[in-house]
Amino acid sequence: MSFKSSLVKLAIKMTPNFLVRWVANILLKGIAELSEFNFDIDARTAYVQATLYGETEPIDIWVHDFGIVSDEASHYLTIHQAQSNKPWLNNLLSRIAGKTWKIPAIPQFQDEIEIASELFKTESQEAENDQA
Repeated sequence: MSFKSSLVKLAIKMTPNFLVRWVANILLKGIAELSEFNFDIDARTAYVQATLYGETEPIDIWVHDFGIVSDEASHYLTIHQAQSNKPWLNNLLSRIAGKTWKIPAIPQFQDEIEIASELFKTESQEAENDQA
């Protein structure tokens, strides 16, 4: 892992969840309120609880085992498992989970995409790199 991606990983681990919720709630004002947030970069899990503006019941979303697969020219996001406490959202997540989604090549974000691909390398890709 490069020095840059190691620093980013450390920053992610050290960022308090309340700070993430605070910033997200500023950005999502009038859309949703984030009440819970948990992200484990090592276990590749995320949990979000949010209440949509005008609604009373929160939505819970769990994402498990996600990663980025890279080849020489492209990067692809894979989410292996995702679920929610809402049936309609579970149906939507079932269409997304288990598939590989190409990350668009945006020149001005190429460095950030490279760091993310290094941070979220899938386990099979990590094993390939260890064998090489």
